[in-house]
Amino acid sequence: MNNKKVFSDFEREAMRERAQELRKAKNTEADVLEKISEMTDDESLIAMEIHHLVQKIAPELQPKTWYSMPAYANKDGKVIFFFQPATKFKARYSTIGFNDVANLDNGDIWATSFAIKKMTPDTKETIKSLIQKSIQK
Repeated sequence: MNNKKVFSDFEREAMRERAQELRKAKNTEADVLEKISEMTDDESLIAMEIHHLVQKIAPELQPKTWYSMPAYANKDGKVIFFFQPATKFKARYSTIGFNDVANLDNGDIWATSFAIKKMTPDTKETIKSLIQKSIQK
């Protein structure tokens, strides 16, 4: 029998957290803000900037947690994008990731995840543009 783990400890913990979220069944903006408050200062700054951008340019999106990460969903509840803090998976950088319902299509190949090391005016503008494009019909 192969003793190799299929999922890492981090992935297992993310699955447990997601199951808890589903059991809670409320999953609101308050949950998103709570998750942001648990992040490091640098990560929470980025996450709050993203949250404010969504409120300003895409207020129709519903804030929710997704695998214990701040996420934003369409009216059908499908997550369009999410913020993954670096410390969640002990990564080198945080990311903003887009799911398949996001309209980022650009020919036959396009990026669906973007590294974020810090929030600068240029970073903010890029994220704003990605959010706008992701919700276009």
